[in-house]
Amino acid sequence: MGKRKQVRVGPQPATVEEFGDALLAAAPGDADRLAPGFTLPAELAEAADRTGQQLIGRACRGGWLPEDLHQAARRRLDEFAGSYLLDTLAAYAGQFTAVHPAWREQLDAAGAVRWWTETEPQLPQWAAKHILTPSEAVAAVIEAFGLLKTLPALTVVLPAPGTPPERPVRPHVDEKKLSRVRALLAKAESSSFPEEAEALSAKAQELMTRHALDRVLVESAENTTAEPNRPAARRIWLDTPYTDAKSLLVHVVATANRCRAVFDPRWEFVTVIGDEDDLDSVALLTTSLLVQATRAMITDPAGRSRPFRKSFLVSYATRIGERLERAAEATIAQAPELLPVLASHEKNVAAAFTTLFPEVVNKSVTVRSHEGWGAGRAAADRARLGE
Repeated sequence: MGKRKQVRVGPQPATVEEFGDALLAAAPGDADRLAPGFTLPAELAEAADRTGQQLIGRACRGGWLPEDLHQAARRRLDEFAGSYLLDTLAAYAGQFTAVHPAWREQLDAAGAVRWWTETEPQLPQWAAKHILTPSEAVAAVIEAFGLLKTLPALTVVLPAPGTPPERPVRPHVDEKKLSRVRALLAKAESSSFPEEAEALSAKAQELMTRHALDRVLVESAENTTAEPNRPAARRIWLDTPYTDAKSLLVHVVATANRCRAVFDPRWEFVTVIGDEDDLDSVALLTTSLLVQATRAMITDPAGRSRPFRKSFLVSYATRIGERLERAAEATIAQAPELLPVLASHEKNVAAAFTTLFPEVVNKSVTVRSHEGWGAGRAAADRARLGE
């Protein structure tokens, strides 16, 4: 008989520091050893709080936003570990009075709120809320910490809590315009007729371009000698599968709205660089077109294979890009006097993009289905866009 391999387990932690080290080094299977009874040791609860704040703080200073952490947790963690990570994020943000409004909006959208009693340790209250045993709660903590330990530094697009903003926060985009665009896109998403859906999307693009021209006109009149607003950045997360093909759709929408985009395949998000209002337009239109493209793809009777669907999405994005560019160019042609100002804006966006991403590598998306390519182009080409 072969010898059974012996696994040596270190001594049971006793202090807060020892529990902290143990949580960082542990695997989820070590939870029973760290919390063997029916009560969470006070030292373990304090260690979890301290270690969680250290890890989440490092992630936030490294460029991770609440939406990023929420999306990463949704993809990599189970329900309980994801919940604990968001609570840890809420606890971290609660320490600061200086929090960028957009960062705060993402925190609220992710549902990260401080609900627990501050006079008691958080971990036992969290475990009780989710009806978990001590070992189950510690397993979730270890899993959440495991993800936080692996997060790489990202491009900083918003200042972390506690960091004064580098520039004044601009007023939010015109809500009346946004409401009209949302209404058009909602109608497009609900339509069962591809021609109508794509025509409505093109109308939304036209409206967004007109708004951008109005904004540029006002800015050029009011800020003849002032330095132009610096471009901002935003991340758009994509759901699997076919994220490389879907990223192409984000790229063409960004281009039509005077922005630049780059895809990170490791975490499956696209970072878009541009003026604040243009970024709002890109996010709105991208979300709607992804819904429409996916619906058109899965209902196409010609094929359901992976090569077909990926080719469909690549072709769809390519043709939609041509249509959006044409709609934007037709609107801009009505105000030729603004071309120099728009060119200056695009130059600023390009410079910001190069600064943030100096080593971008262009990669192509492989198309393996001629049928999928044709079906995707046809789905994007059926609309009459006022030509």
